[in-house]
Amino acid sequence: MGGWFTRTIVDTNRLPLFCFFAGFIVTFGFIRFSVRMIRAEVKWWPGNVSPGGTHIHHVVFGVIFMIIAGVTGFALNTDNAAANAVFAGLFGLGTALVLDEFSLILHLDDVYWSEKGRTSVDAVFIAIAFTGLLLLGLRPIGVDNFTSTSGAGESTLVTWLVGTIALVLNFGLAGITLMKGKIWTGLIGLFIPILILVGAIRLARPHSPWARWRYQRDKPRARRKMARAIVRERRLRGPMIAAKDRLQNLIAGSPDTPTTPDGPDVPSS
Repeated sequence: MGGWFTRTIVDTNRLPLFCFFAGFIVTFGFIRFSVRMIRAEVKWWPGNVSPGGTHIHHVVFGVIFMIIAGVTGFALNTDNAAANAVFAGLFGLGTALVLDEFSLILHLDDVYWSEKGRTSVDAVFIAIAFTGLLLLGLRPIGVDNFTSTSGAGESTLVTWLVGTIALVLNFGLAGITLMKGKIWTGLIGLFIPILILVGAIRLARPHSPWARWRYQRDKPRARRKMARAIVRERRLRGPMIAAKDRLQNLIAGSPDTPTTPDGPDVPSS
């Protein structure tokens, strides 16, 4: 195990990225355990930080840790691998605290335990997947053309040109895929182009920006596409979303059930 870690992580200069990844995951696991203990009103667990009655959300501490790690790292500008690993781990700690309350930043409201709060968990899962792929050595197509070339001349110019075209196509297809509401396909597809090629060609999700722009026109073809998108959403994506929600609930806790004056809302079938 030690030999694999040295060859795969240390010798490839990915130790700072690994420390970021480890700090991120450990902090996210801890903070979710903490907020679940607070939510359950466990007496032996410390409560929220509320000096003077003001609840300080942990996103505040996350921003502070990110600033400290980033500014210190830039200021020292050291080649010391151990120091860079420490700064990266601290930055991962702060990033986890910030993304865990991403939904609060997005909505400018305390929606942590509401259905809207799932956005935070989605952001954390995406960050883990994205960083994990980078840690395994995968790169968006075209990036290596800019990072692995040396010298000058016509061959270098051609390499950069090919890399630029690849990056533009890759990010362009990813942008279309994201506009079609396929977040995971668009982001992971940056590393596996066949995914964003399929995602960019296939139907958009019915509530996506692409569907609003293209499928809500008063034309038969647009109406047919919207109808197909709705059927596909219910038949294929419905079970996948339900499974994702169960996994999120297991890891991060279930959102509160929305209530009305007459009692809990009953989800429509």
